[in-house]
Amino acid sequence: MSQGRIGPEGCSYLCPTTDLHMKVRVSNDIAGSGQALLFTSGGKKLPPKKKGGKGKGKGKGKGKGKGKGKGKGKKGGKAPTVIDGIATEEMSKEQLEEHISRLREELDREREERNYFQLERDKVNTFWEITKRQLDEKKAELRNKDREMEDAEERHQIEIKVYKQKVKHLLYEHQNNIAELKAEGSVALKLAQDVHGGKELDLRKDKRALKVELKEQELSHEEVIKGLKKTHDEHVTELRSDFERTAHEIEANYEKKMRTLRDELDLRRKTEIHEIEERKNGQINTLMKNHEKAFSDIKNYYNDITLNNLALINTLKEQIEEMKRKEERTERHMNDVIAENRRLTEPLQKAREEVDELKKELANFNQTKDLLRMTKGRLKVATENLNATKWELEVLEQRFHKIQEERDELYRKFVKAIQEVQQKSSFKNLLLEKKLTALADMLEKKEAQLNEVLSASNLDPTALTVVTRKLEKCTWITLCMQTQGVCVRNTCGMAMYELLDKL
Repeated sequence: MSQGRIGPEGCSYLCPTTDLHMKVRVSNDIAGSGQALLFTSGGKKLPPKKKGGKGKGKGKGKGKGKGKGKGKGKKGGKAPTVIDGIATEEMSKEQLEEHISRLREELDREREERNYFQLERDKVNTFWEITKRQLDEKKAELRNKDREMEDAEERHQIEIKVYKQKVKHLLYEHQNNIAELKAEGSVALKLAQDVHGGKELDLRKDKRALKVELKEQELSHEEVIKGLKKTHDEHVTELRSDFERTAHEIEANYEKKMRTLRDELDLRRKTEIHEIEERKNGQINTLMKNHEKAFSDIKNYYNDITLNNLALINTLKEQIEEMKRKEERTERHMNDVIAENRRLTEPLQKAREEVDELKKELANFNQTKDLLRMTKGRLKVATENLNATKWELEVLEQRFHKIQEERDELYRKFVKAIQEVQQKSSFKNLLLEKKLTALADMLEKKEAQLNEVLSASNLDPTALTVVTRKLEKCTWITLCMQTQGVCVRNTCGMAMYELLDKL
């Protein structure tokens, strides 16, 4: 992530959330103590303010810019930098300091905006990283649960194989014992028939009692399974409600933040536009009033001068005619004419001096016209600055729209991740239910096989009852713990050892 570089000659920054590159550079002209401000966006350079002086590109100022652009002046000449219609050589120290402070304020404002957008960028990145880390943790938990279930399934299969092998050994030993007992009991069979008749009746009674007890246990097992299913459904419902509530809270929080951010940006934009319009309108009105006042003063002044000159010319014409008449009358009076000529020499000198003054006033009028033309140029530059400000406003609006699009993209990714987690959880729950059903069926089959083995072994009824209960208890505990991924190898092993001892 590249950041802006701030050096001694200027400052620049790169907005991290958009592709728009806003760069502000303030260069100091050491010789003339002048400043120039250049805005670039997206790698493209804006047209500089047309105030003359050093600059890259074509401008209306005199002199040749410091770059590839050509001015209208001579190739070798260097024109001074013009700021607000005044050259830097002619500006006072207070004016230069005021201009420098204005540039520094603009620089501070741009730095504040850069810091603000960097903070917003960091907030969005932090939220995205936290959400991603939480999603990774949930995925890791799901993977661990899958591995635990697979390990438990493998252990269960191994234990089933071990139990089958042990049952085979028990059956083999049992058959051997039966053969030996048949050989030994054939002699005492006749003696024990009467005793066995009574015992047979007792066994039938016990058998009926065992069937009743087995039926009761099956009913209790069904109730336990129903309770487990109900507990599991409640747990899944709670998890779903928690996820939905968290998602709604996050959505509401960031909707509130976006509304607040949008309101702040709209208010700031409107305030800045209003301030710029008022400032520029005030400057334009002030310039127009000053120009109109100066033009009316100059017009009245030169109208008065023209009227005075016409009156003076008429007066001089009348004096000339009077002088001619006097000359005709005083040809015979040379001395009077000479005296009259001496008297008229001084007004003639005054008239010549007045003509010189009129020429000077005409030169001043031409200078005033030049000043008016320069003022119009400054007005045009101010208009161009207003257009540049509008362009900057459009750039900021584009950046704001792009930030909104990024926010929407993050929200879509977040919703998609939540949906994926919910789908995976539902799939795992379905697998657990299927495994539970399969294990229940397997339990019923094993119980039927065990009943057949125990019935064929002709064991003592009391021992048969104890063994049956312990095996049912062990099998039921194994089934319950299998659904939760817990190994119960030690408990089942102890129960099997007790079963072997009884047999």
